[in-house]
Amino acid sequence: MPETDAYIGLGSNLADPLSQLAGAITRLAALPYTQLVAQSPFYASRPVGPQDQPDFVNGAVLLRTALGPLDLLDALQDIERAHQRERIQRWGPRTLDLDLLLYGNHHIDDDRLTVPHVELANRDFVLQPLLDLTPTLILPDGRPVSELRQSCPDNALRRLDPVPGSLASMGPGD
Repeated sequence: MPETDAYIGLGSNLADPLSQLAGAITRLAALPYTQLVAQSPFYASRPVGPQDQPDFVNGAVLLRTALGPLDLLDALQDIERAHQRERIQRWGPRTLDLDLLLYGNHHIDDDRLTVPHVELANRDFVLQPLLDLTPTLILPDGRPVSELRQSCPDNALRRLDPVPGSLASMGPGD
């Protein structure tokens, strides 16, 4: 299969979220037939849904992969399980959430996977990391992510300091 650029959203609000995300990125970089191209900064934001939970830490990565979309989804869910992800409450707290946001320029509407991610346009904690990775990113339907970000509801997004040793903390040539 040819290589495809895939954008993965990352989120956590339990069990040291920054460590959860860093561990997930290490695992994503080790996926077969896959290269980690870039990592966004991390952001804190209020939870979507029930407010009686800690704030989330979110980010995104850009992968170049020869894995098909469902194989990539399986790999993401394996990583979530390795981080003790439990699906108890919709939009509830979680150790790790990995979402396949975009897979090339593909529209996918499968019983297991919808790409672009169905809530992408409504989540500043998804749109901003995507813009950090690719400022000129255009969705498969032709909408610029920058325009979606301007009209997106505010979720009290706060950029966090880079995690030492992460791609986001390294300058060119590091």
